[in-house]
Amino acid sequence: MLDLGTTTGIPALEIATLMGVVMQFMLAMLRIGAFLIASPLFGARYVPVQVRIVAAAVLTLPVMSLVPMPDPMALATLSAVPIFLTELFIGASAGMILSILFGAAALAGDRIANTAGLGLATQVDPSFGGQTPVVAQIFTLFLLAVFLGEDGHLEVIRILMDSYRILPPGTVLSFGPILWAGVEAGGAMFMAGFKLLMPVVAVLLLLNLVIGVITRSAPQLNIFSFGFPLTMMVTIGLLFLGAPVLADGMLALIQESLDRLTVTFGGVNDG
Repeated sequence: MLDLGTTTGIPALEIATLMGVVMQFMLAMLRIGAFLIASPLFGARYVPVQVRIVAAAVLTLPVMSLVPMPDPMALATLSAVPIFLTELFIGASAGMILSILFGAAALAGDRIANTAGLGLATQVDPSFGGQTPVVAQIFTLFLLAVFLGEDGHLEVIRILMDSYRILPPGTVLSFGPILWAGVEAGGAMFMAGFKLLMPVVAVLLLLNLVIGVITRSAPQLNIFSFGFPLTMMVTIGLLFLGAPVLADGMLALIQESLDRLTVTFGGVNDG
C-alpha cells in the first residue's frame, strides 16, 4: 500500500502568491481592456464581449513579463484605487482619441449625404446602434478597411504596448496632456472631415447652382423630377471616381491618428 505519510506532494503555488499574481494581471489588463472598449473596430457592438475579454487577456501576457508591476501587497489596500482608476483612464482616453479622429469619416459621409439629398436614406449603424446615413456608414467601413489593410491595428497594439514602457502601472500620471490631446483630436476631426468632404460638396454646390439657373429659366421643369436624379447620379459618380483619392485621405487620417497617440503618451511622460 502507498504510505501517504512519507510521500511528498507536487510543489504548489501558495494561495497568497497566486492572488498577488492575479491582482497584478488584472491591473495590467485594465488599460488594454479599457482601450478595446473605447476604440473603433475593437469596441464596436458587433464584436462580442467574450472576444474582447480573451483579446485583453492575451495581450496582457507579454506585459507581465516585460513591465515591472507594483507590489501585490500594495494592490490589496485602498491606496491602490487611484492606480486602477489611472489605468482605466489611460486606456479609455487612448481609445476615445482614436474614435474621435476616426469620426471624421462618418462626419464627411453625413455632410455629403445631406448635401446630395440622401440624408433620409438611413439605416441602423452596427457600430453604435443609432440611425446614420448610408453614405456615412460606407465611409466608416471604407476607413476600417484601409485601417486593417495597412496593418493599422497592429501599429495601434504596438503603441499600446509601448505605453507600458513609457507609463508603467503605478506611475503618477499628468492628466493635462491627455485632456488637451482629446481637445486637439476634436479639432483635427473637423479638419480631416472637411478635407474629405470638400471635393464632393464643392461639385454638388456648383451642380445645385446650375440646376437653379435651369429651373429658373424653364419653370415648367420639375426640380424634383429633374434635379434630384441628376444630383444622385453625379454624387455616385464622384464617389466612384474619387475612391482612390479618398483612400489616400483615409490613409493620411490613420497616420495622423497613430502619430497623435504616440505624441500623447510621450507628452504625458514628459509632463
